[in-house]
Amino acid sequence: MTIVLIAVALYLVATGQLVAAVRNGDGRSARWWLLPANLAVLGHGLAHLLAWRNAGGADLHFFAALSLVGLGMAALTAIVGASGRMAALGVVVFPLSALMLAGYQLYGHVQHPEPLDWRLQLHAWLALLAYATLAVAALFALMLWLQERALRRREFHRWLRALPPLVELESLLFRTIGVGFALLTATLLTGVLFVENLFAQHLVHKTVLSVLSWLAFGGLLLGRWRYGWRGTVAVRWTLAAMILLVLAFFGSKFVLELVLQRV
Repeated sequence: MTIVLIAVALYLVATGQLVAAVRNGDGRSARWWLLPANLAVLGHGLAHLLAWRNAGGADLHFFAALSLVGLGMAALTAIVGASGRMAALGVVVFPLSALMLAGYQLYGHVQHPEPLDWRLQLHAWLALLAYATLAVAALFALMLWLQERALRRREFHRWLRALPPLVELESLLFRTIGVGFALLTATLLTGVLFVENLFAQHLVHKTVLSVLSWLAFGGLLLGRWRYGWRGTVAVRWTLAAMILLVLAFFGSKFVLELVLQRV
């Protein structure tokens, strides 16, 4: 519990420093957020490791999976922000990760998680990495949309200075989607190879929605390469694909585990 509280507090400290930097338009002071952010990520991961040790195995149920996706998003934000690009992303990601970690601490622990062999664990970890990466891409898409709208309306807000130029932000969006798409492809392949009864009744909708999301992200990357899609088109495709992915994984886990009380 102490580690969780410290990690949540560090996430909030990093968020406060980023908010202050964005308000002041001071890019140099923004680097102070890196230390509490990195410590928060380490504490977040340690909280899961200790919980798994006490439970005797890795817990990947709803709140645990949600918290792990938040951990992945925070880690990616720290990595991207450390290079000086998109540090302002932490204003959204860090409090969201803190909330997910707190939810896991309050509601998410399972006393005796079902053991998984290495194949299913590989599938699960690939899925969590894919969701975290593509969730960050969805946030990039939202920022791209907000930036484009502000510039079209000639509303030169102070927070715009915290974002990279449109071309750079768009390039970062598609690179992130490319990495997430590769991870999602590996997730689907390992699911086909390693998950028994993939098309069982309780997995049909999850599989179908995941494939639809994969097709949407793949279509966006193809459209970018073939037709030069960008701007609003890229934002819409990214958000639509991400909604399908959220429904596929967390929507199905919510219904099965919290509503129907099934594992």
